[in-house]
Amino acid sequence: MKLKADVAIFDIIGHLLMWLILSIITLGIGLFFYPYSFSKFIINRTSIIDESGVSWKLKCNIDLFSDIGHVILWIIISVLTLGLGFIFYFYRVWNYALNNTVAE
Repeated sequence: MKLKADVAIFDIIGHLLMWLILSIITLGIGLFFYPYSFSKFIINRTSIIDESGVSWKLKCNIDLFSDIGHVILWIIISVLTLGLGFIFYFYRVWNYALNNTVAE
């Protein structure tokens, strides 16, 4: 089996611009939600292809705002560790996103 991601350059530019604007409007607080969106953005554009050519689309079932408790916890950790916690936060979000992904 192999993974195939179909991420177009215009999709990337649109996603980045949207998050740039959101981060400016929210004075940076929106950046704590960005890893969720980034994970979901990539996972939802990825397929699994087996040896016989059968393809399954991956679907990430996370919602940016339903995970607010997780975000608040990591904001507190990041502030208390003077930003070092944010490095671990990105990895934990990817772990969370992959654990909430199904193949359809």
